[in-house]
Amino acid sequence: MHLPKKSISILVVLAALIALPWWAGDLYKLHLAALICAYWVLIGGLNLVVGYSGQLSIGHVGLLAIGSYCFAILAGTHGVHPALAIAASGALCALCGLLLGLPSLRLPGFYFAMATLAFALIVTEITLAQGTLTGGGVGLAVPGFAPPFDTPRGTYWLILAIAVLVTWLTWNVARHTWGRGLVAVRDSAVTAQAVGVPVFRAKLTVFVFSGFTAGVAGALFAVLQSYITPDTFVFDLGLFFFVCIIIGGRGHILGPAIGTIVLTALPEMVAPLAKLGNFFYGLLLLAVVLLVPEGIGRVFELLIERFRPRRGESHVVKPDLDRLAKAIEQGRAQ
Repeated sequence: MHLPKKSISILVVLAALIALPWWAGDLYKLHLAALICAYWVLIGGLNLVVGYSGQLSIGHVGLLAIGSYCFAILAGTHGVHPALAIAASGALCALCGLLLGLPSLRLPGFYFAMATLAFALIVTEITLAQGTLTGGGVGLAVPGFAPPFDTPRGTYWLILAIAVLVTWLTWNVARHTWGRGLVAVRDSAVTAQAVGVPVFRAKLTVFVFSGFTAGVAGALFAVLQSYITPDTFVFDLGLFFFVCIIIGGRGHILGPAIGTIVLTALPEMVAPLAKLGNFFYGLLLLAVVLLVPEGIGRVFELLIERFRPRRGESHVVKPDLDRLAKAIEQGRAQ
């Protein structure tokens, strides 16, 4: 059985990610890799909203907070099994996405962005006000996963498996008719509606799906933090998710994934210059917007196309001499 080179490359990357606990070097790097995967679970769903359907959602940190608190309350306070708590967190945030999307997705882009931002601020105020449920400003302790995922390696492998599943789901959506319909909505909603794309239903569907992935990511994020407070879910985190997609490149799966890795690992790469962290974020964003407007994902795609060997195909055209002779004879006869 001969596997195509693309499938072999995917298998090699998966094998490297699975084996990461043995070559990462220390537990902190393993924790950082798990955090990247948890972020990607949210960004993978958000990419369908921002990158494909063109909706400027900057308030997904509110959904992340709801998912985190839901997991902490169910698994920690009430002793619900962590697997059920993760599913409940995703379902609750999908419902919140539906309730938020029904009125706000009818708004133009800028006003929709403001609606999502207002939603995130409301969530923060509720977590502060409902002290008996959320712990208020003190916060809540978050339990870990059940065996065999209660070790650093097990936690990483579980989060990696969920991240791979989300990647597979978003990739399938993006490469089929549904993804092309979302791109049509992003480029011109009027044209998309004229050719039969259900514009509002398409936007609402991907927004609800992104709510579900945000809730699941919130549960994973809470476990990695081990303790959550309202200050954990600041506006900068929601902006971080949005910038990962812009830097990576809209309308791609690979680009935002690379953007997530780069922006999460950047503080570690410039650790000696920690005070200049925001400067490097701004510099990277400015460089990408000015030099590579399509995102760094497009750069990787061009490099892959450049170094990929091209197979030259030759087609031999054989004339039908008998048919040509008959046509000449018919022409003479006329």
